[in-house]
Amino acid sequence: MSSAAPISSVLVFDSGLGGLTVLREIEKARPDLPLTYVADDAVFPIGRLADDVLTARVVSVMEHYIAKLAPRMAVIACNTASTLVLPVLRAKFTIPFVGTVPAIKPACAQSKTKRISVLATPGTVARDYTKALIKEFAGDCKVTLVGAENLASLAEASMRGAAVDEMAIVRELSRCFVDDGARTDTVVLACTHYPLILDRLKACSPWPVTFIDPAPAIARRVSELAGPDGDKSTETGRAYFTSGHTPGPELVAALAAFGLAPVHEPPLKV
Repeated sequence: MSSAAPISSVLVFDSGLGGLTVLREIEKARPDLPLTYVADDAVFPIGRLADDVLTARVVSVMEHYIAKLAPRMAVIACNTASTLVLPVLRAKFTIPFVGTVPAIKPACAQSKTKRISVLATPGTVARDYTKALIKEFAGDCKVTLVGAENLASLAEASMRGAAVDEMAIVRELSRCFVDDGARTDTVVLACTHYPLILDRLKACSPWPVTFIDPAPAIARRVSELAGPDGDKSTETGRAYFTSGHTPGPELVAALAAFGLAPVHEPPLKV
């Protein structure tokens, strides 16, 4: 990217609120970049869709918002969508796209016990892409894949102000902890929703582990592509929701903590 034409604005996309964890790290790394958030909450959780339907959906939503908002870069802050749709998006649009993939390589590199777990949605666990990462980078590590059926929804509910039972989190998390003579010491958070409730994940863990959040690495990549820093942005970020539902006061307050204000629009028809 030429320093003469730096990126000026970034669109962050996810099917729900998980991508806010990525947006937060981008804002820390590059406070000069105006940020817009798009939550395709009309189809959350997106991993329940068939692969071809998911791909067509993400392409259509991105087509709408790229035309509407004219971002200079887009971040697909969703592991499941990234593993399927990034090649299609890069072929169709001229702006750069940054994706999200399970941080298996750094997890295996730093694990002392050589026991790591990948905590993800069932869709991400099932992807050949995830298995290929393990084959390429796991080396002598033993990797436990954990497909959490409900954890993203629990994180989503928590952000919207709903009470989330601790035992529901324990049920989703417990399979990450393996003791076969060497205990799991590293857990890859392979869904951007999970860092939203990181404190609760730590509290529900039977022993201390390192939880790896991919968001800082994504932010570094965005910064590399964006070119030189400019003056700090004074714009309030906007958050769009494809469902057309009006966010409740708890979510409005949560969005404000991320520097965002919701934009009230009718449901997106794509």
